Amino acid sequence: MAVVKELIRTEENGTISFGDYELDQKSKLSDYQHQGDMYKVKTFKEITKLERNGMFVYESVPGTSVFHLAQDGSSISFEVEGPEDAQITVELESDTEYEVFINGSSTGAMKTNLGGKLSFSAELGSAAKVEVKIVKC
Repeated sequence: MAVVKELIRTEENGTISFGDYELDQKSKLSDYQHQGDMYKVKTFKEITKLERNGMFVYESVPGTSVFHLAQDGSSISFEVEGPEDAQITVELESDTEYEVFINGSSTGAMKTNLGGKLSFSAELGSAAKVEVKIVKC
């Protein structure tokens, strides 16, 4: 399994990757510039969290590594891996319905709360990276 040793990085395709679930102590990196936005990541074995311009983007419990995070107005996609199953929360539009796909299979439609948060579980562990795509209905 792989982690993002530099905590956050920009990939060749313009997406970002972040998180190191192998760390025993919390590490953070602030003021990372990507496409005109400022990112902040906090990560270690218990939690991984990403903020963009001071606003919540992603959180997993326990910590994970996220690869190729891409977001547009109607969807978010990324690959995630970690040592065990994780509860993942992302921020999207508030009070909106989205369909969640894990490894290409729909888990059904879910509605965000008034704060725009959507939470789901991902079965991780010994498996390779799990592909996640969340699309506005």
